[in-house]
Amino acid sequence: MEKVMDLQHSGKLYNPMDEECLREQQKCMELLYEYNSTRPSEQEKRQELMRQMFAEVGEGCVIEPPLRANWGGHFVHLGKNVYFNFNVTLVDDTHIYIGDNVMIGPQTVIAVACHPEDPRLRNEGLQYNRPVVIGENVWIGSGAIILPGVTIGKNSIIGAGSVVTRDIPEHVVAVGNPCRVIRNIKDQA
Repeated sequence: MEKVMDLQHSGKLYNPMDEECLREQQKCMELLYEYNSTRPSEQEKRQELMRQMFAEVGEGCVIEPPLRANWGGHFVHLGKNVYFNFNVTLVDDTHIYIGDNVMIGPQTVIAVACHPEDPRLRNEGLQYNRPVVIGENVWIGSGAIILPGVTIGKNSIIGAGSVVTRDIPEHVVAVGNPCRVIRNIKDQA
């Protein structure tokens, strides 16, 4: 029988209310609480907590509190120079990969958790997860929602308030609900 912690990253149904799962999640949430309680003058403490909280943290990352995250960032991989404005929510029940030089606007939601269509399975509390990948040099506008399984290509821009339901290619501006490409980005150099 597969362990719940393995199923969590397999794309298969599992019960997130499993006792072992909840114990591990609680540890992560304690670190997140501590992070969100830091003072603006405690930048070194924030950096140390980020190294404990996240799966990977590149140099120069800044996350403005408060941050909301199901697992306190435990399965989140941050490249270098990643910036989260305040009130970003990560439904991080499996891996979220964020490339170098990514800017994420306030009130953005990045979600990986999915629930089954069958109401009987939903009523049992089951879920499955699909990872999210955000390429380097991406700018995500305020209030965007990135849904499970989405990949956003490098150098792209997601407009404020967009709901990203499917993959977005590299070097484009995409907006709306559902988010769609409106134009290519030309080299500005």
